[in-house]
Amino acid sequence: MKIEIITPDKKVYSGKVKSVQVPGTDGSFQVLKNHAPLISTLGKGKIKVVEEDNNELFFDVEQGVIEVKNNKLILLAEKI
Repeated sequence: MKIEIITPDKKVYSGKVKSVQVPGTDGSFQVLKNHAPLISTLGKGKIKVVEEDNNELFFDVEQGVIEVKNNKLILLAEKI
């Protein structure tokens, strides 16, 4: 599954991952391979990215939007 984390200033992260956990405005949720299409707003919290080699990365987000479609995630954040 591919992910791009983007802010208005730059592309923060791009790569292939196993899973992504995000702070949705109605609660935290996780996205895995073959997830159903989804668009959700994000609240303040931590984004956890698990890369294909099981390396874990964490990003702090203020707010944003995530779109999941066909094993591609685009995460647009106001600030990271």
